[in-house]
Amino acid sequence: MNPSLLSEDFRDTSAISLQPEVSVVVPIHDEVENIPRLVEVISGTLQADRLSYEIVCVDDGSSDGSTELLRQLAHDRTDLRTVVLRRNYGQTAAMAAGFNHAKGKAIVTLDGDLQNDPRDIPLLLAKLDEGYDLVSGWRKQRQDAMLTRLVPSKIANWLIAKVTGVSIHDYGCSLKAYRSELVEDMNLYGELHRFIPALAFIEGARIAEVPVRHHARQFGRSKYGLGRTFRVVMDLFTIYFMKRFLTRPMHVFGLFGLISMLLGIGLGIYLTIVKFVFEQMIGDRPLLILAVVLFLTGMQLFSFGLLAELTMRTYHESQNRPIYRVREVVESSDENYGL
Repeated sequence: MNPSLLSEDFRDTSAISLQPEVSVVVPIHDEVENIPRLVEVISGTLQADRLSYEIVCVDDGSSDGSTELLRQLAHDRTDLRTVVLRRNYGQTAAMAAGFNHAKGKAIVTLDGDLQNDPRDIPLLLAKLDEGYDLVSGWRKQRQDAMLTRLVPSKIANWLIAKVTGVSIHDYGCSLKAYRSELVEDMNLYGELHRFIPALAFIEGARIAEVPVRHHARQFGRSKYGLGRTFRVVMDLFTIYFMKRFLTRPMHVFGLFGLISMLLGIGLGIYLTIVKFVFEQMIGDRPLLILAVVLFLTGMQLFSFGLLAELTMRTYHESQNRPIYRVREVVESSDENYGL
């Protein structure tokens, strides 16, 4: 990668730039053995490509000495900023904190365990420079355990791609590059860091994927496991709802509420005919209870839909958040305005 690789969108052509071209965000949790090597490889890679950069390490409640080491490195180095969280909030919160403190025109994220290779950062930036808003790494040759990591990951990637409509091979790869304006509008909660491509797609982002290297862990222990499965599935439902019904929640709650009410009314009419036309007792029939439950459930769902509509409007209007994203406006330079 050469100095002219980044387009004018990223590269500051002025002699002095207060904004770095690249911010590298690294969530850290108990990685004291990996930190020195990680920082050196990141800085060496970006210096070799003659890019102005910063490294933002977010300490997520480490207890193995990582916090003290990161503080010391931040004092000794001009290219490193350390953000120390009060406790262990999780990778999503750590990544959000890194985004909030990053100043670069492009933002790159990667894990702090050296399984992601920092030498692949220029590959992602080069792809980002082709006009994409987000470039995700694809660990084609993963160096992880088959049963506990690879198989669940393949199933999860397939399921997420089907539900979200964003077909990338490796949602779990933390090595990603973003345009800074993309993450400015992105709020992360729960385990949503793995769904960032889907969230970006909702915002209208152009997404690409490039193969990257992956190394076996040398120090420390993995923070990932099957215990996250439930949280990932719940967040997947959240993403699906946001993708389909964020600006029109009444369409889902109202639909099911209307169906439930109509079924309840239909059963009520049927039971009324049975009672007064055929003169049969209906007080001890389970169908009567079902009719009442369906009608009341429909009313509740319909009410939830109305409340969700009001909440959605408050959400957008209180934050002055538009329901659309403009990529560009093309117009003639002639200002005759049709006269």
